[in-house]
Amino acid sequence: MIKELDQAEFEAIDKSAPMALEFYSKNCGPCKMLNYVLKDVDKQMPDFRIYQIDFNVNVELKDRLGVKGFPTILFFKDGVEVERMEGLKQRPAIIKAIEDLRG
Repeated sequence: MIKELDQAEFEAIDKSAPMALEFYSKNCGPCKMLNYVLKDVDKQMPDFRIYQIDFNVNVELKDRLGVKGFPTILFFKDGVEVERMEGLKQRPAIIKAIEDLRG
């Protein structure tokens, strides 16, 4: 299940397992389309953690992670960003990034 986080919740989650963090804006068309793609990915890979962060509300976290626009997906492994996708991406590209994370 995709979970929306704020900055404090992001700081508190366990980052040792692979995960994706999507920065989005509520009024962004490509973000809304990506949300459907991520829901599909989540159905196919329910054990992979996907989180969402509102770009406009969590400005300090956005700036600290160097996110310049939305939608942006950051992929983490062992608490370290290993891949970044900017803009609307399709399911095969996201699935491949997750599979690469898992080795």
